[in-house]
Amino acid sequence: MTGQDLETLAYLRRARDLMDREYASPLDVAQIARASYMSPAHFSRQFRRAYGETPYAYLMTRRIERAKSLLRRGDMSVTDVCMAVGCTSLGSFSARFTELVGQTPSAYRAGDHKALEAVPACVAKDLTRPSRS
Repeated sequence: MTGQDLETLAYLRRARDLMDREYASPLDVAQIARASYMSPAHFSRQFRRAYGETPYAYLMTRRIERAKSLLRRGDMSVTDVCMAVGCTSLGSFSARFTELVGQTPSAYRAGDHKALEAVPACVAKDLTRPSRS
């Protein structure tokens, strides 16, 4: 790797950290690209090349990951969870959730999650991470 490649990866990590930290905030590609000191188009290409998915797909995966955690608690409605993770459209949230998780948010919320209660949060996060495969 050249110095430029390492510098680009550092900037991309900075943007990814922003998405991990601020997933519930209204973020768009232009705003995230600014954090990486790149134009939106260049940032999107470089992000996909480095991480294998678009910035939007990565952000939505983070949001769905957090939504799963909130839904397992069972004390919030699906609409409240949708808004809490930064989504503004319940329909889009439900469609993406179903695509990644394999069931609707309501069905996931109603499921039995007792097996995860005894598992440390960091392990539960890994076990329940949404997957596109």
